[in-house]
Amino acid sequence: MIKPLGDRVVLQVEAEPEQSVGGIYIASNAQEKSVKGIVVAVSEQSIGELTAPQAVKVGDEVIFDKYAGSELSVDGQDYLVLHEKDLVAIV
Repeated sequence: MIKPLGDRVVLQVEAEPEQSVGGIYIASNAQEKSVKGIVVAVSEQSIGELTAPQAVKVGDEVIFDKYAGSELSVDGQDYLVLHEKDLVAIV
């Protein structure tokens, strides 16, 4: 499992539906990038002398900035690692 450092959070990004409301299929290169995900890991490390509690916990569904974070794949599963400041809201 991935263990984030600093103020980072690991998300499992929710896939966008491949079919639109009208039943038309959208090509994968034309689909919008998802901005929702499920928190799978949260850093327990403080930065410098600052120790602030994390605003999110494992299992929270969150919305994040569209182009934030770094995508990676571990054991065939895709994840997004981003700073906690890039999270917009808890759903």
